[in-house]
Amino acid sequence: MTRPARVLLAWSSGKDSAFTLHVLRAQGVEVVGLLTTINEAFDRVAMHAVRLELLRAQADAVGLPLAEVRIPWPCPNEAYEAAMAAALDAARGRGVTAVAFGDLFLEDVRRYREEKLAPTGLEPLFPLWGRPTRALAEEMIALGQKAVLTCVDPRVVPRELAGRAFDKALLAELPASVDPCGERGEFHSFALDGPAFRRPVPVRVGEIVERDGFVFADLVADPVADASWQGQDSRPDPVRRSA
Repeated sequence: MTRPARVLLAWSSGKDSAFTLHVLRAQGVEVVGLLTTINEAFDRVAMHAVRLELLRAQADAVGLPLAEVRIPWPCPNEAYEAAMAAALDAARGRGVTAVAFGDLFLEDVRRYREEKLAPTGLEPLFPLWGRPTRALAEEMIALGQKAVLTCVDPRVVPRELAGRAFDKALLAELPASVDPCGERGEFHSFALDGPAFRRPVPVRVGEIVERDGFVFADLVADPVADASWQGQDSRPDPVRRSA
């Protein structure tokens, strides 16, 4: 008999990771933890630039332990792979048998993950793979997945969308050349509520900055944020603008 999978989920803090958790649970898969790379120079999620305290609040909100993989900045590929190998070895020692990813269609990314997992004996899982991304984005929104854009590439996405809610209004404003889920790196997000969450992670949108060619919206924990915030720029319910 095949041993049931005990799954570790690669968790970027974004909407795709959060929706992957929902899909896995709906399939009856046992997800036992989250795995996230942390830029140790800034204590933020790599690329998404989400504060560590918000990442930890997310893990608590979805009810799973968090494995923090600290990487240097700048981070040579060798350092990244060594840190990930150590984290996966530790996970295997805790009985993890598979690692799930929220990848959608980038073949080179999937191949890289499969190649790196092959020597470990851990099974790679891609629950969202191949889904039409427009339909997937609309399904996320319909099921209550809430997220805010924390990083946009201004070469392809209007910089004004940093800090915006991932909702129907945003989808309507994205240029036609941009993937609706941002799968090519056009934008990154922070998931603050949804079908995988036991409760929301309230935040406020702080400073908007441009760095290294990207525009970042800094999110800050805000326990007083609620659904009463209203505005013209369609921010998510538990988000409010900084004073």
